[in-house]
This record gives sequence, structure tokens and C-alpha cells, in this order.
Amino acid sequence: MKRHLIIATAAAAALVAGGTVTAVAVSADGSGSARSGAPASAQPAAHDTAAAGTAQVQDGRSSIRMQDDDANGQEDRREAGAARVSAPDAAAAALKAVPGTVSGLDLDADRAGLVWEADVLGKDGKWHEVTLDAGNARVLNQHVDTDEDDDANERAALQQARTDAASAARTAASHGTVTSVDLDDDRGKAVWEVETITKDGKEHKLLVDPQSGKLSAVPAQADDDNDNDGADD
Repeated sequence: MKRHLIIATAAAAALVAGGTVTAVAVSADGSGSARSGAPASAQPAAHDTAAAGTAQVQDGRSSIRMQDDDANGQEDRREAGAARVSAPDAAAAALKAVPGTVSGLDLDADRAGLVWEADVLGKDGKWHEVTLDAGNARVLNQHVDTDEDDDANERAALQQARTDAASAARTAASHGTVTSVDLDDDRGKAVWEVETITKDGKEHKLLVDPQSGKLSAVPAQADDDNDNDGADD
């Protein structure tokens, strides 16, 4: 009886230590013989543990991506709701600071708070960037943008356009609060690209013809191509 107890205790100790145990049969008279068979391991299979860990990481990343997407949508909606200055008013304020033609407007939050960033081709022939308070249209900063690519096509499109950035924004405003206006000359011909967001958080991308002022939606395929290029919607 004591020998049975000793062997059982040794086997249990080996299992706790993570070792490999070989089963031993003990006869009634105390003799023992090893049974043939595969050893029993106390440790789980490594690949099973790794697979479980990978699944958890992947699930975590998916959750983070979903939370990021939700957070971005909520943030855009809050910014649009907080702006007291509309896109057309921001364009007018920018032109008071720098006479010329507005080529782009973007509502954004930076260190100064919620602002409109306006790109202006000045009458001096230089590109200017004007930062305006989105609450009262006060000019916070303005400087010549030396990093702006001097695109001859964009210059020509601005000069020939019959519809300006402010008019394009007013045309698209029926589809939500305008958060961005940009003269895009990468679609074969120049067009005003306007982004809006509705109160339910849905974003829309619209096109306004610089000549006719006609409003249209961005073709789905073209929108997908821009997303794949990493462009900021």
C-alpha cells in the first residue's frame, strides 16, 4: 500500500514540474513494470497557444480599427457642429486678408482650436495660406506657402473659373455642412470637390463644375480609387 502511494506521489510531482511521466503498473506483491506507450506531457501544445494568442491580437486590432472609424466620424460631426463660420464666410474673410482667389478651404482642429485653413492664389502671383478662427473668422495666421507646388494648370483653372470656392460651397450646402472645398485638376478637367457632413454623421463628396456651377456626386469608382491612393476624404 505504501509503495502505491509513493509512486502516485512521484508522478504527481513530475506533472507539476512540467516533466514527462511514464505510467508504471504495480503488482500486488510490490513489483512494477513499465507499460509501453507514448509519454504523457503536462504542457499544452505550443502551436495551440500561439494560435489563440494570434486570434486575440487580430480581434483586438479589428476592435481598435472600428473604434477609430467611429471616433473619426463623431469628431468630424462635432467639428462641423461647432463651427460658427461657414465655408463661404471663411472664403470672404481670407480674401480680405489676402486679395486674390481662394483655391481651397478645410475645416480642421489644431493647436489654436477649430479653424478654417484657406489656400489663396494672391494677386501678387504667390500662394498664401490663411488660418481663420472658425468661431469668429478672425485671422490667426497668414504666410506665403513656399511648399505649395506651382501648378500652371491650377492657376489657369482658377483664372478661368466662373464659379468660385464660396459659390461651390453654397451649392453643396444642401447636402450638409461643408467641411472642405478644393479645386481638383486630377480628374481630366478642373472641378470643385466639396465635402459635407450631415447631422447623422454621414459624409458626402460632391463635385461642382467651375464653369456651369452644376452639382453632381463623385462617381463611386473614382471615389474608391482616391481612397486606395491614400487621399484624405
